Amino acid sequence: MSKKILMITGDFTEDYETMVPFQALQAFGHEVHAVCPDKQAGDSVATAIHDFEGDQTYSEKPGHRFTLNASFDAIEASDYDALVIPGGRAPEYLRLNPKVLAMVQHFSETNKPIAAICHGAQLLSAAKVLEGKRCSAYPACRPEVEASGAEYADIAVDAAITDGNLVTAPAWPAHPDWLAQFQKLLV
Repeated sequence: MSKKILMITGDFTEDYETMVPFQALQAFGHEVHAVCPDKQAGDSVATAIHDFEGDQTYSEKPGHRFTLNASFDAIEASDYDALVIPGGRAPEYLRLNPKVLAMVQHFSETNKPIAAICHGAQLLSAAKVLEGKRCSAYPACRPEVEASGAEYADIAVDAAITDGNLVTAPAWPAHPDWLAQFQKLLV
């Protein structure tokens, strides 16, 4: 059954964590609208490629431009069946936008499926929707997850975890598991 999915993203979102779910969810037959505050359909966001090369943290390289296909100011969260929050650096500033936080809260309060990956947990934490949940994220986000009253799921980088309506994963190597678990919530 096809679902209408909202993806909230922004400049310097992680390239793979934005483009792969955007395309894969469409391949499953879902309608996916990618939006960014202060941007319109047809505008683009810059992406960054985060790679794991043996350093103490990920490296960051310029990614592709990602074209948005819906206008942030024209959408209503209530029109969507599910939410996707990519990681990268976008969540750190998206969490400062009250309308974005209200959208995330809508999906949590209505128990609609939410898929967040990597630094997407920063947005979940700021929206105060993690309390009592088990949540994975990039390890540097562990303090925010725990400060939100959630249990940090310290899982393999290629694994994902589902807790109720929430599917989370540490980073893009988890795409197969993360998207499979999210798809189960969508059917």
